Amino acid sequence: MKILYVASEVTPFAKTGGLADVAGSLPKAMKKLGHDVRIILPLYKSLEKTEFAVKKGRKSVEVVVAGSVQKGLLRQTYLDGVPVYFLENREYFNRDFLYGPPEGAYPDNARRFGFFCRGVLQLLKRMDFRPDVIHCNDWQTALIPILLKHELRDDLFFTKTASIYTIHNLAYQGLFDRSALAEIGLDAAYFTIERLEYYGKVNLMKGAILSADMVNTVSETYCREIQTPELGYGLDGVLHERREDLHGIINGIDYDEWDPTSDPALLKNYSAAGLAGKAADKKGLQKAMGLEQNADIPLLGMVTRLTEQKGLDLLVGLLPELRRKNLQLVLLGTGDARYIELLLEVKAEGARNVVVNLDFDGRLARQIYAGSDIFLMPSHFEPCGLGQLIALRYGAVPVVRRVGGLADTVIDPLDPAREPNGFTFDEYTSAAFCAAIMRAIDAWHDRKGWTKLIRSGMRHDFSWRRSAEKYAELYRLGLAKKWS
Repeated sequence: MKILYVASEVTPFAKTGGLADVAGSLPKAMKKLGHDVRIILPLYKSLEKTEFAVKKGRKSVEVVVAGSVQKGLLRQTYLDGVPVYFLENREYFNRDFLYGPPEGAYPDNARRFGFFCRGVLQLLKRMDFRPDVIHCNDWQTALIPILLKHELRDDLFFTKTASIYTIHNLAYQGLFDRSALAEIGLDAAYFTIERLEYYGKVNLMKGAILSADMVNTVSETYCREIQTPELGYGLDGVLHERREDLHGIINGIDYDEWDPTSDPALLKNYSAAGLAGKAADKKGLQKAMGLEQNADIPLLGMVTRLTEQKGLDLLVGLLPELRRKNLQLVLLGTGDARYIELLLEVKAEGARNVVVNLDFDGRLARQIYAGSDIFLMPSHFEPCGLGQLIALRYGAVPVVRRVGGLADTVIDPLDPAREPNGFTFDEYTSAAFCAAIMRAIDAWHDRKGWTKLIRSGMRHDFSWRRSAEKYAELYRLGLAKKWS
């Protein structure tokens, strides 16, 4: 199949969250399956800081945006043999942030990504690349399935092109005032409940859900959860309407990138068969963080965005109790100002067994995965989660709330039907979170049983190969629907 993967962020070029990791890994896995896959994203200012040489191409497009003509230029590089294209427009994308500064989104985001989506479809014609599938992601690329179903339905170039739309996080839907329709080149006919209208606003994600040939989320449990009022964020009815075409496919991780047997960030490399290096990495992390270097103290790790979604309320509520226990906690994260302030207070109080790092540090993140005995993810909701997959790969036993992708990947010893690899809890309270941590620590004291638990997690296959095969089947379903 010929596949175009369209995303607003792709690792290693531009990243704010998990979408970028998926967009940087899934296309490579699809290529290994033998498909002709290509990636396209905006050319952001941050690309100036990458090591990749981005070549300026000759192909350009002119897109009408809010009544004026905006020009875009195609640039290109490669990611492990996968062609990666960038749509350049300095007015829209030569900015310090992808979507907006910490205080809020850019006011012209509808126009920016409307230009991007229309430019992508025009560039395909200029390149004479007719994809069988255009795989779109989140609200920033939602206009593409809408255009393919309506505006371009009679365009012979796209007659046999299926659209796949992936929801990475339903909480971010691309909501704009009605005036955004004109800014992205759509007329008033699109402002209906059957298309983009949503309580008096334009909802791009809603339009994509109703327009794409196939829709999916990034885990099977999250797929079910978003069809309920609790986690449907107002779109549960629309998603239920598309339930026959709605699928859940768990994300994978790149096992070449995340590999404790060869990771250069680690003090000592190790494997499931030989775990001695992990003990050395724990001691090294304790030393680097100024903690007591003691193998007989359980070390808890957390690498996270500091947001409500990630369960920071539970952690903050639990910190006074954790500080009194015979354990160590290392946290790395950036995010919301209110959580930063609360964690800075903990730091200022000089807790001996709690270390807080509030700057992004990719190398330290890897050292935390390797050096931790237990990895914490008390998420309020979690579409998929990558942290628990990396933790399992590195032999850090996860303690997670049983939601979304966490429920699909972490198996508690209390589940008699499956081999355990971690600990889970259900109730969204600090008490329930603490009880799960204590169960994990109790299990940690049984070193023989703990080693078995570590190896169980490390041997689970959460590589992209399995997920890519499921996406290939989803693409075939989309094509069958398109051609029927």
